[in-house]
Amino acid sequence: MALFSNHWVKRFEHQYRELPLGEESETEEGADDVLMPEEAPEDEDSISLSDEAEPEDDGENESESEAAGVSQRGKVVSRMIAYISNESKMGKSLKTGELRKKMKEPAWTVPEPFNVTSFEMDGFSMKMLSSKENPDLDHVVLQLHGGGYMGAIRNAYYVFAGLYNEVSKGMNVLCPDYRVAPENPYPAALEDAVASYKWLLTRGYSAENIVVAGDSAGGGLAMALCMYLRDNSLPMPGGIIAMSPWTDLTASGASYDDNFDKDPLFGGTRESLIYINAYPGEHDKTDPYISPLFGSFKDFPPMLIQVGGNEMLLSDSESVAAKARDEGVRVRLHVYEGMFHVFQMAYTAIPESKKAWIEVGKFFEVLF
Repeated sequence: MALFSNHWVKRFEHQYRELPLGEESETEEGADDVLMPEEAPEDEDSISLSDEAEPEDDGENESESEAAGVSQRGKVVSRMIAYISNESKMGKSLKTGELRKKMKEPAWTVPEPFNVTSFEMDGFSMKMLSSKENPDLDHVVLQLHGGGYMGAIRNAYYVFAGLYNEVSKGMNVLCPDYRVAPENPYPAALEDAVASYKWLLTRGYSAENIVVAGDSAGGGLAMALCMYLRDNSLPMPGGIIAMSPWTDLTASGASYDDNFDKDPLFGGTRESLIYINAYPGEHDKTDPYISPLFGSFKDFPPMLIQVGGNEMLLSDSESVAAKARDEGVRVRLHVYEGMFHVFQMAYTAIPESKKAWIEVGKFFEVLF
């Protein structure tokens, strides 16, 4: 499999280069173990091919068992995150989101394989990343970034855009820098997501050729966007990709307690942004446009949900997947045991993240 052949992403993995990562096999053959099969499952209402709720599903159990054995690289990165968030001086500001809001980054240097075009919208801006060679002009990813609804887009998400482009075999990726709290609480982020989606429709993209993708708050926002589209009789996208989606701002799931001491990023405190957050403002946190878990998923497109087994937000993914399946939605839920919140941000530097991105590529193949 010739994914990640450009190696452009390696320059963004420098934060892991000094770590004692050891020698591990990262062959594409091993990564294939977590992918969806070439043939569709017998149940046409489900593309969920491996999770604890469906142990007999399509021979995927072996890969899930393998995932339980966390890689050495994954362990090292998890320990690094735990140290920074719990032991370092910046730990508290990292957990509360203040560090993200204050972070200053240089302008993103566009890697050689890509072009980036900027667009100004009413109140926010967007960037479109596209391939220089063999671009797919018919399909597009609408990427909604994470950050707890409190942090603006940052360079890491343009790297995400490049990975989405590569594993989708050339799809354009639109990255809105939507408005965030506390200056712009709900419904600002949702309004900007809707505006971005409508903008794609006006540019000639068919709704069924749009995939809405997001991580953390962006994953929840992707689902809230689709609820809004359905409720307002607007065409639905072709699919949803949600990485560690934040779908329950009431923090009511069992994993908020079960993984309290395991989560290297948010664990050990009730003073993080997953408990104290300005986005809802005076609105009810159970409003489905704020916490999609409390809404209906009827008529949703197929969803790929990836989540780390050690996350306090694990329940957010599991509960959504169960509810959506009950309402007839095709869902692929993959719990990467031992992994942390949005572990995909390790790009290809740890085996679990690399496998997750390859799995995303397979999801595109299944959709289109």
